[in-house]
Amino acid sequence: MGQTSICNSNQYLTFTLGNELFAADIAKVREVLDFPTITRVPRMPDYLLGVTNLRDNVVPVIDMRLKFGMTPTERTVDTCVVIVETELDGEQVTIGCLADSVEEVLDLPPDQIEPPPKIGLGLDTEFLKGMGKQGDKFLMILDMDKVLSIGELHLAKEAAAAEAASAERQQVEAAAEI
Repeated sequence: MGQTSICNSNQYLTFTLGNELFAADIAKVREVLDFPTITRVPRMPDYLLGVTNLRDNVVPVIDMRLKFGMTPTERTVDTCVVIVETELDGEQVTIGCLADSVEEVLDLPPDQIEPPPKIGLGLDTEFLKGMGKQGDKFLMILDMDKVLSIGELHLAKEAAAAEAASAERQQVEAAAEI
């Protein structure tokens, strides 16, 4: 795999999870929100925190730290949700990714990005596009289309659809009472 095929753009939004620095292609990032109200959806995996309302759209929110096997995110003044668009069966799906903090938008030319390490031992690093450097720290560049598996994306989409249907039923019931 050549260096130019690793990444589609040169700009990345960097964010922290614990002490680690991650990045997402800016073309996948829609916006960054302060910590919103999150409605828990029953019977979902721990990393799927629930859903939030984004301009009358129901958006599933995942705790990236839990998704990557880290401790749960603790809410601070810097905790935020990075809204990203990923692809599922040829359709754009909007997902909120809980992060400890957002750092900056970074220009990183393809020649400064190394392919993800071949760790072996059956460990999955398919969700990594590559590794970059910011100062003396490594930067893990995520492939947002592969962070969640197809099954997990379907689950998140179903959770959002169920919550949207519930909210619509509540509105109809409230209107009927008037």
